[in-house]
Amino acid sequence: MLEMGRERFEELVGEALDRIPVELTRLMDNVVIFVEDDPVPGRPELLGLYEGTPLTERGEWYAGVLPDRITVYRNPTLRTCRSEDEVVREVGVTVVHEIGHHFGIDEERLHELGYG
Repeated sequence: MLEMGRERFEELVGEALDRIPVELTRLMDNVVIFVEDDPVPGRPELLGLYEGTPLTERGEWYAGVLPDRITVYRNPTLRTCRSEDEVVREVGVTVVHEIGHHFGIDEERLHELGYG
């Protein structure tokens, strides 16, 4: 497994977020992004996870709720990659993928767009 400290990995997630166009980040609403070492047991291959209510499904009832949560998992990403350059690429894909879910884009379409 590739070695990379949590601080460096968090920097790469931040850099991936910085590459998202401002026009899109302005539309993101009530969402936070976390880095965790590992996903829940039974899903060791999971690189990222979106938990929440996509923007496309929110209605008048949507008020006073906890923020949506995007989590990027460090250890599965490091197990998948052979170099820091690969980690940069994979983190970028994962961040866009999970933000896509926040915007209501389904798994199949994200894969079609190259973010699978």
